[in-house]
Amino acid sequence: MAPPAPPAAHGPELRRVTRAAVAVALTLVAVKTAAWLATGSVAIASSAVDSLMDSFASGLNLWAVNLSLKPADREHRFGHGKAEALAGLVQAAFVLGSAGFVALEAIARLIDPVELRSGALGVVVMVLSTLATAALLGYQRRVAKRTGSLAIKADSLHYAGDLLMNLAVIAGIVLASELGWAWADSAFAVVVAAVIVVGAVHIARGAIDQLMDRELPDEVRARILALALSEPVVRDAHDLKTRASGRGIFIQLHLSMADGLPLGQAHRAGVRVSELIRAELPNAEVLIHHDPVDDHHPGGRPPS
Repeated sequence: MAPPAPPAAHGPELRRVTRAAVAVALTLVAVKTAAWLATGSVAIASSAVDSLMDSFASGLNLWAVNLSLKPADREHRFGHGKAEALAGLVQAAFVLGSAGFVALEAIARLIDPVELRSGALGVVVMVLSTLATAALLGYQRRVAKRTGSLAIKADSLHYAGDLLMNLAVIAGIVLASELGWAWADSAFAVVVAAVIVVGAVHIARGAIDQLMDRELPDEVRARILALALSEPVVRDAHDLKTRASGRGIFIQLHLSMADGLPLGQAHRAGVRVSELIRAELPNAEVLIHHDPVDDHHPGGRPPS
């Protein structure tokens, strides 16, 4: 049985938001590069490099989303959902690389400060970049909330970092050009690099958790067991195993029922438990194993 697909409308929506991210990132690369050449700001240069990395990462996301939306096939019986986690892991590497570049450039400028040119132009460009990034981030978060896409969540994380970066760059340019604090531009770039590293680590952890089949959170597992035990003929629920793959969730558990319970009745009870779980976790595939228990078994609940 293939993992349940997301609602039909999610596919086009996920493709649209990833294409929008690529388009915004490429536009910002061009604008910020022009502003860097005009102002000489290392913070703007680092922001342009980060936007370039964003364009690569968002392009990777577009590939991953398209792949993850493919239905299960003979070679991939559990679907293609982990393509999103792979994309998230590669994104983390991209982001760490951009953070390293930003930090090295900023430290070099701290050692040998360079006076900024056309500070007002730099501020205007970064304000426009901030508005474009904020609009994209809001769009991504709405889509991620509706679809549960790990790839879109990962993409939105470093665009959130970009938003902070843009604000830091604006502050650095203003302090350097208006107050003569030449070090401010580079100092804010170092802060931005630290923010980028934190975002990369967060993205990588989420991706690795999926790739390593980490169990769902304890509260979700407890709720699954509670739903299973709400079925009257179920005496015990155990051996629960869970994992996530993209937007899909896979759940396996054993249900103990009376040894004398007719097979049809036991099967219907398992179906009801599966439906209860899927009502709360719509993208879940639930696999249930029925365990017979002697009527006089000391553990569990008595037959109803």
